[in-house]
Amino acid sequence: MDNLRAKMEFAASFLNKRLSCPPKVGIILGTGLGGLTAKITEQVVIPYKDIPYFPRATVKGHAGKLVSGQLAARPVVAFGGRFHYYEGYTMGEITFPIRVMQLLGIKYLIITNAAGGMNPDFTTGDLMIIQDHINLMGDNPLIGPNDPELGPRFPELSQAYNYELRQLAIRKAAEAGISVKKGVYVAVPGPNFETPAELIFLARIGGDAVGMSTVPEVIAACHAGLKVLGISCITNKADGHHPHAADHEEVLAAAARAGGRLQQLVELVVSDL
Repeated sequence: MDNLRAKMEFAASFLNKRLSCPPKVGIILGTGLGGLTAKITEQVVIPYKDIPYFPRATVKGHAGKLVSGQLAARPVVAFGGRFHYYEGYTMGEITFPIRVMQLLGIKYLIITNAAGGMNPDFTTGDLMIIQDHINLMGDNPLIGPNDPELGPRFPELSQAYNYELRQLAIRKAAEAGISVKKGVYVAVPGPNFETPAELIFLARIGGDAVGMSTVPEVIAACHAGLKVLGISCITNKADGHHPHAADHEEVLAAAARAGGRLQQLVELVVSDL
């Protein structure tokens, strides 16, 4: 734990010296959703490889760079790409950016992902405001010794996805004419796409969308006391009843088509923070 804390502090100190102003909002951009960084002004761009102790983004659709600056006149730091369990990273490595953001003084975290839509009412290109999650990854970033300076031993997750931020996103979407869904995100380890039987099971236990990320970061963010808004981009149908061969290129293409609406919604939410 002491070694991890030292690495976090070193990385945060490195970034503090390079960012133009202390960020208030952190944004994690999922597969194919990195276009939001183009809307950030007064940019400072730092590749992950230059940040001490940062893992490397290895998946297509993840730029692997940090972009800080102003979005909707608010100081933000955006992570263009994340780290996944299936890449072989530990939970500590996956959530390392969250801990660095915590030390940078972030108060709000907006986290996005590409997900398969299990809810029969969802179609490709929908945006889903995450109301809750189910963790089926078989691991948890809080396992191990707890550093009380970072958060409590037993954090409470009944409001893992902040109610006020969810309502703000729904209101902003309605004002802008952006259709949004609401639902429960199920996290699985991957990297394979799910079997039809698995998808039917996941829907039966309460899932509306399924993906291979987000939950570890949200758990760490809640432990850190950050207010979290999660948004899934539904990039493929995954209801299990009508089997379709999912493909990563299809996911990237669908994320690109929906990216404009997602970027607009995030910008509108940030403007009120």
